[in-house]
Amino acid sequence: MKKTFLLTHPKIKPPRLFEAVKHDIKKYVKRERNKKLPQGVDFWDFDCKFGSTEKDAQDIHLSEFNQFIDKAEEQQLTSFYIEILAKPMRRTKKPILQE
Repeated sequence: MKKTFLLTHPKIKPPRLFEAVKHDIKKYVKRERNKKLPQGVDFWDFDCKFGSTEKDAQDIHLSEFNQFIDKAEEQQLTSFYIEILAKPMRRTKKPILQE
């Protein structure tokens, strides 16, 4: 998902638009996680970016989207850019700590 969300609408108030964006992100992530995994892969990981424009987008973790969207709402931005790309990953073993 590479999308610039516009947060101006003549009838819908901005707080509802921000909630709709959060819902769209959750729906997209759920749909991607439910896709069949390729052979030899353990889980879906996501490369995420957030910014006021595509050029200003910075890398963030998937769990930080709500915080960044809330900040955008506080700053009263009229639009922002979101990029979420799914990639297959394998789990790695945790290192054994010796005491």
